[in-house]
Amino acid sequence: MRSFKHMLAAVAVLALAVSCGKNTQISGNLHEGAGRSIIVKLLDVNRFQVLDTVKAGPSGDFSYSLNLAEGKPEFIYLFYGDRQVASLLLKKGDKVKVMTDTLGVYTVEGSEESAKLQQVESVYSAFQRDMKHIMDRNGSSADVSRRYVSYYRDRVAYVVGNSHSLTVVPVLFQQVNPSFPVFSQPTDGILMRNICDSLKTVYPESRYVKALEKEAARRMSALDVDTRLQEASEVGYIDISLPGMDGKEVKLSRNLGKVTMVYFWSATAEQKLFNMDSLIPIYEAFHGKGFQIYAVSLDSDKAAWASVVRNQALPWVNVCDTRGVQSPYIASYGIGSLPMAWFIVDGTIDQNAKVRDAASLREYIRRQL
Repeated sequence: MRSFKHMLAAVAVLALAVSCGKNTQISGNLHEGAGRSIIVKLLDVNRFQVLDTVKAGPSGDFSYSLNLAEGKPEFIYLFYGDRQVASLLLKKGDKVKVMTDTLGVYTVEGSEESAKLQQVESVYSAFQRDMKHIMDRNGSSADVSRRYVSYYRDRVAYVVGNSHSLTVVPVLFQQVNPSFPVFSQPTDGILMRNICDSLKTVYPESRYVKALEKEAARRMSALDVDTRLQEASEVGYIDISLPGMDGKEVKLSRNLGKVTMVYFWSATAEQKLFNMDSLIPIYEAFHGKGFQIYAVSLDSDKAAWASVVRNQALPWVNVCDTRGVQSPYIASYGIGSLPMAWFIVDGTIDQNAKVRDAASLREYIRRQL
């Protein structure tokens, strides 16, 4: 009997030790979520790992504890069903309070990094809504570019100003859409490398810093920094030199007309700006009067691009940049989505061109020629 009591005491001590070992605590309330289940997930670099499911009490209160290693903060997300209702960046010893609802409107207290992460996601969501609004109302290429450039510059400032915060990691991996990273400029590899060096002084063993280091190395290896931006101020546009169908370099500057449409597209993406069937008659009608198209495909699959060009018998200048989303011309021309067109008139980009479809393109060319 005495040995049994000793065993119970030992079990109790072990249970207490395990409980105390959970060094990071999350407590909170799910508004109108009595008895509902909250799924706790950890971001394992590029995928979610389910840690546990917690059931809210009669008043919607819930709590969860987890072990975190010293010097290794983790991104923890709370889900209600498939909906993300809170985002947290927690370190060992944090005790946070989360007030949320089933729609994901939440507040967080007790973690400065989690508060920063919430702000990062809020700003990103606003950017995505703005871009969708511009596209839905058939905004011009210049409208898309201006919003993208504004957001990009703001995020660069955030990253540089918070170079020792892990919240910069998700910022550096944000996307305009699945085909285009926000940080797609040629020199972003340098920025990533520098930020990674700063983060390593604080979190050398973090899985997120290691992932950023790998991406920075990949960007640096593909870096193609040259003098295009400096040349742009002299010639009124940024020159492009890419291989054509025969593999030989074709320069934009050597293929200018009175009006030149620089058309960025992808053979594998849906073409919403212009249907090729409607673009060909326009080209044939105005090419003899000085209209030129310099079509830049951002396809990593060169064979697929060449097949489309041949099968559709596209008559204008066709070049392909197999670097795809890593093309330096994405940054040079502020490409936020595909397809996108810019117009060079008399050697200078027309920032005020308002072309949304084949009809407006035909009218624009008629006015310029």
